[in-house]
Amino acid sequence: MQSPSGVELAGVVGLLVTVPAVAVLGNSGRKHTGAARRAHLMLALGGAVVTAAALAGALSALISDASPPRIGLGSAVGIGTGLGTLALLVGTAMLPGAAESPGAAVRHLLDGLVMAAAVWFVGWVLLTEPTSLLGDSAPMACASLLIPTALLCISLGLTIVLALHAHRPRLTTVRVAAGVTVVATAAIAIGGGICQGHDSWVLSGSLLLPVGLFLIAHAVRAADQPVEVIGDLSERGTAYAVVPMVAMVLALGMHLSRGGVFGFYAFLGASVEGFALVGRQYLALGDVRRFTLKLRQSEAHFRELAHTDPLTRLANRRGLQRALRDCKCPDEPLVLVGIDLDGFKTVNDMRGHDVGDAVLAEVGERLRRNLLDGDVAARLGGDEFAVLMHGTADEAMLTAHRLLAVLGEPYEVDGGSVFLSASLGVADTGELIRDADLALRYAKQRGKNRVERYQARYDELLRRRGTLESELRHAIDREQFRLVFQPVVALPSMRLVGAEALLRWHHPTLGAVRPDEFIPVAEESGLITRIGSWVLAQACKQLADWLAKGHDVWVSVNLSPKELHAADYAGQVADVLAEHGVPAQRLVLEVTEHAVATDMEELVSRLAELRATGVRIALDDFGAGYSSLGQLRTMPVDILKIDHALVAEPESRTGTAAPLVDVVVRLGHRLGLEVLAEGIGTPGQRAVVEEAGCRLGQGSLFGWGVPAEHLEAQLDSLRTGSPRPMPVPRNDPPVSGAPRSQVVTLGPGMKQLRAVLPTDPAFGALVGDQNVGSVDSPSEMGQP
Repeated sequence: MQSPSGVELAGVVGLLVTVPAVAVLGNSGRKHTGAARRAHLMLALGGAVVTAAALAGALSALISDASPPRIGLGSAVGIGTGLGTLALLVGTAMLPGAAESPGAAVRHLLDGLVMAAAVWFVGWVLLTEPTSLLGDSAPMACASLLIPTALLCISLGLTIVLALHAHRPRLTTVRVAAGVTVVATAAIAIGGGICQGHDSWVLSGSLLLPVGLFLIAHAVRAADQPVEVIGDLSERGTAYAVVPMVAMVLALGMHLSRGGVFGFYAFLGASVEGFALVGRQYLALGDVRRFTLKLRQSEAHFRELAHTDPLTRLANRRGLQRALRDCKCPDEPLVLVGIDLDGFKTVNDMRGHDVGDAVLAEVGERLRRNLLDGDVAARLGGDEFAVLMHGTADEAMLTAHRLLAVLGEPYEVDGGSVFLSASLGVADTGELIRDADLALRYAKQRGKNRVERYQARYDELLRRRGTLESELRHAIDREQFRLVFQPVVALPSMRLVGAEALLRWHHPTLGAVRPDEFIPVAEESGLITRIGSWVLAQACKQLADWLAKGHDVWVSVNLSPKELHAADYAGQVADVLAEHGVPAQRLVLEVTEHAVATDMEELVSRLAELRATGVRIALDDFGAGYSSLGQLRTMPVDILKIDHALVAEPESRTGTAAPLVDVVVRLGHRLGLEVLAEGIGTPGQRAVVEEAGCRLGQGSLFGWGVPAEHLEAQLDSLRTGSPRPMPVPRNDPPVSGAPRSQVVTLGPGMKQLRAVLPTDPAFGALVGDQNVGSVDSPSEMGQP
């Protein structure tokens, strides 16, 4: 064995420096997880294999007595370092940010192979005869050179591909690929130096190898950081595939023009290039197919979204129009039902849009549960819905009434129940969407909570509505409004004690417009707030005039739900009272039972604010809406107005006329409320109301709405009479005595025992626990 030279020893020492670099790579892989961990461990494995092969080769060359060329030993070193370099290339392609998927990593490797084949082919042309750039210095062909050289070409190609297509931050990935290129160069130098006995080559490779591995180890520290995926398949260029082919064609042409031959290594390079391009093209075709499929799926998804309401998952207006277009069959009748929720805007304003959205989602679910297969439910926008049905108009009307009942059920949401009604319009001919909308608008004009079927005359009615809305905007400024006052009398004396202010509109060309026609228009157009303010101011002005003239009277004013839900309405009322000098207890504000039912919690708060100003609150149309007994106990009202439908109720099967009037009167008195019966039109109805113990009455029997001067004349005629009572604040029922009873006659040969409460005027006249006979009529309103 010959003594090792200093160059050989320096090479071995240089190779030993690579061991810490391999340790750094292994430790980095141990600290990471997922894709980063696998990539780092693959890099550590490749570095270890290259280091082991190089050290083994260098040590073998030191102790070997064989003289160069050492083809066997050099080839073994070349194969070992080649395997390690290949592992480094795979690890580089697996790094986070190098490729978005394993398939992309394979594509990058094939792209690198395309470039590598071109570099190989051009290098073969330049180094072999007849070009032979290196001349006699050209190394002999052995595995120690060929395998690392091929991998060097691949690493160069991969570095270029990653520099072009790796995701940001791509600099880290490119540094790793560059480090692999340095390692491949070192492998060529070590293997070739051992094979051909060039100690300087071995030394150069031994110094380059740790440089390359440390470059990789330093770069992978940031290789697992989040990356930004940019671009897509359609944006990738193809120059990296075209340029290598052009270079190969030019190199081959030059080689053949100088008399060269197309040998084995040229054939090997051309074959690798061809197969790599075909493989890359196959993968690219798969990418395009997947991209096209994904694009089609996305297009179908967004097309469906364009026809679907995102909140309710029903069809939207486009979806409904598409269904109408697809279902136009002459032998298959179609019917469209338009639906609009009554008072939904109040829910949004008072309870918030989250609650409103929950209600709309529940409406969509109820529609889905109550439709047949083939029917299409759609949300057209806001609180407007539609249902496209297959069937006749009569079948659609039955379905519409069923939906009316279903949509009128309470909606349970966070914070309590929400009560809403709906208006529905049905169309079976003509332009379904337009005609259903006209029928729906007509249903809302007629009082809401109803179903209307389209008729041709609706066009004229809606044109009139447009005219009314336009003229309403100027009615106050043009002094077309006036107030009339309907008397409220005490029973049984029939003495005038108060009046309800009623709005009338006389237009110079339209004539007298009914309140039930223009009030809904004012509410829907938002004009009701201004009109309501005018009514309140005029009523208080007239009341102040009557009080100044010594008339003991009170006035009630109807309150719109939109006014009630105004943030500072109580302050506005107080300002008007102060402006006209009207005692607050002389003003009664009437709110309908339907307005109460939309949002009980908010209503109680707003009514409490109004009562705090001193005004009295009346619950109008009681018995025609949704109020429950539990709600009535907590509602801050002072007067209960019995709906005229209960007063005019025909005789029941027991023979008693208007049997519910007695129940409502006693309920009101039990709760400490004053009760007023409205709609009294006949002496018989008056007798029933008086028999029930009601102390206030209103209706055509006592007079219609009259101008203020006419009512003032009636008041003047009563100036010499006893003081007229006015609404008193709600009081708790007396508890000083136990309830007593009274026998009343229900009909011929029929009697019934009725409870007489301590609040009844006849309570003190009864002796004992029971008394048979009649009771004196109650006194006028205000005192029991």
